[in-house]
Amino acid sequence: MAGNSQRRGATRRAGSKKGATVGTGGHGRKALEGKGPTPKAEERSYHKAYKAKQRAEKEAAKAPAPRGKAAPRNRTSGSDELAIGRNSVLEALRMRIPATALFVFNRIDADDRVTEIVSLAVEQGIEVREVPKSVLDTLAGGSPHQGVALEVPPYVYADPRDLLEAPSPVRIMVLDHIQDPRNLGAILRSAGAFGASGVVIPERRAAGVTVAAWKVSAGAAARVPVARATNIARTLEDYKKAGVFAIGLDAGGEVDLHQSNLLDGPLAIVIGSEGEGLSRLVSETCDQIVSIPITATTESLNASVAASIALYEASRHVS
Repeated sequence: MAGNSQRRGATRRAGSKKGATVGTGGHGRKALEGKGPTPKAEERSYHKAYKAKQRAEKEAAKAPAPRGKAAPRNRTSGSDELAIGRNSVLEALRMRIPATALFVFNRIDADDRVTEIVSLAVEQGIEVREVPKSVLDTLAGGSPHQGVALEVPPYVYADPRDLLEAPSPVRIMVLDHIQDPRNLGAILRSAGAFGASGVVIPERRAAGVTVAAWKVSAGAAARVPVARATNIARTLEDYKKAGVFAIGLDAGGEVDLHQSNLLDGPLAIVIGSEGEGLSRLVSETCDQIVSIPITATTESLNASVAASIALYEASRHVS
């Protein structure tokens, strides 16, 4: 009886739709095998990352390599920067500082400044992103942002040799480790006003072209090229080989600025740092050390003021 019952159960299972079926004998095993890891986005021809990579490679191929070097150097300032707070962002947009994105709190209480900020961003083709407060908090790193932040891309620096190709006469400002970005911005403003060929700064231990420098320059940072040099003394030597005289400003100069006999030709004007002045090696590399006469022996001139006076005096000797 038990055997008959088992046979009847087996018969029902075999005839059922959910019962046992004939196996494939392993013939379908290949269809179950994986296709390997998913390719990276930039390796998939239909993905936007792939297209962006292709465009970047084409642009890199078009770019000429610097003279005497096998490959172009990366001369950007390294990372994006942010202007935060309503006044700072509004001033940056009014100065038309290049920017890539404006971040606005999605529940912001708009006032006249916010309205103008968004209007200027749209007018200048800057992407406007409405984001939660947590995103702005992260971007600002704990600093008060008042609901707005402006993303500024890295500044692209020139090669020091590019400044030699400016229209005659060459007038290059060389800054020997200026630390304050506001001083750099003021020097850029003077360089633009007096037709300087450009400004050279060191790669390390010096102020770069930041949002603060942009704002003080009053737009000159967009017109006056700034180059970064690995070694200021060596850059001066290269300039001298190209026929450019180098004069350094120092309170104990050999001659007064207006008495210098080097102002009427190609010229590199070297300004020392705010606290220490010209470094020894840079001072020894200059063709001449000049001073700006002042009446009070206890006073000294700000680096950007000294640069402005030197540029003005040099411009008076241009024929």
